[in-house]
Amino acid sequence: MSTAPQIKIPATYMRGGTSKGVFFNLTDLPAVAQIPGEARDNILLRVIGSPDPYGKQTDGMGGATSSTSKTVIIAKSKKDNHDVDYLFGQVAIDKPFVDWSGNCGNLTAAVGSFAISQGLVDAEKIPKNGIAVVRIWQANIQKTIIANVPITDGEVQETGDFELDGVTFPAAEVAVEFMNPSAEGESMFPTGNLVDDLDVPGIGNFKATMINAGIPTIFINAEDLNYEGTELQDDINNDDKALLMFEKIRAHGAVKMGLIKHIEEAESRQHTPKIAFVCPPKAYTTSSNKTITADDIDLHVRALSMGKLHHAMMGTAAVAIGAAAAVPGTLVNLAAGGGERQAVTFGHPSGTLKVGAEAIDKDGEWTVLKAVMSRSARILMEGNVRIPSDCF
Repeated sequence: MSTAPQIKIPATYMRGGTSKGVFFNLTDLPAVAQIPGEARDNILLRVIGSPDPYGKQTDGMGGATSSTSKTVIIAKSKKDNHDVDYLFGQVAIDKPFVDWSGNCGNLTAAVGSFAISQGLVDAEKIPKNGIAVVRIWQANIQKTIIANVPITDGEVQETGDFELDGVTFPAAEVAVEFMNPSAEGESMFPTGNLVDDLDVPGIGNFKATMINAGIPTIFINAEDLNYEGTELQDDINNDDKALLMFEKIRAHGAVKMGLIKHIEEAESRQHTPKIAFVCPPKAYTTSSNKTITADDIDLHVRALSMGKLHHAMMGTAAVAIGAAAAVPGTLVNLAAGGGERQAVTFGHPSGTLKVGAEAIDKDGEWTVLKAVMSRSARILMEGNVRIPSDCF
């Protein structure tokens, strides 16, 4: 039996968009965890409460969902013309694994305010009143993100009247700009096609749009999966057969996108790619019993994260939706009515979200220059997390 004392690590518990996570200043981590490796992963697993065979993360800060099993490490940026480096770790719930393969777009909204509160943004960049423009280097995906953080009396303004579907209370609006979100040096459509035939043995053959913008994502028509496209969380997450089907489709899509070589590798790459299904606009009732009419939206999108249907929409998947909608002929674009688009409003289980994207066709190759959406963020708790000193 271990009787090792606990150690304290300064940490901040924050909501960003529809996600929550534990934020660390890199220099506050134990020295051995200030570099990537097993020690860092073990610390983050213990902080969040994983692996938990009960699937509850009772002995940690995690909330036992993909939206709440998250960690963030922020440091003064080593990248020219950037304020901070942002590293995101998606912590598995029932497995001893931290996935560093992608970004969390929702928590990105909290990065700017955390960086300012930690003194990581130069004071001259922070107005007395107005908007602080924080340039973030997203280290996982090697991309620039700009957070426009409201400032009042020299301090981050967290309260406000901006309402975000999927979040209970209003807060201050944070506009987040994802610059050049498509994969660097690679096609935004890894297969070279806007729509592919995706064959999944034992499941079926599906038309699919596979895109790498914001986060690698596989889009399929809801109708081809025998869904309405207006499903809520319980409709999917309480159906083990459906979850297994989606995971098989995701694994075969990952191979086709070139993200993995063998479908078995998908098990250790849960964060990417995402899988989503789309359909044209239709009326539905959200998880909070709010009525959305077909005129309120351009299309429906339902997306799975870490093997479960998301209660709203992942920020990075929203970037992928905006990017795909901006390219005529993708399944997302067609579900929204086709044609050229610079913004779409889509329905998700909790309500609606608008995302804008600017796409250009250069020499037959599509690319997105920028995707923009609004989020909110606030500090929920700050102080220290405690973990046993012998866990890493």
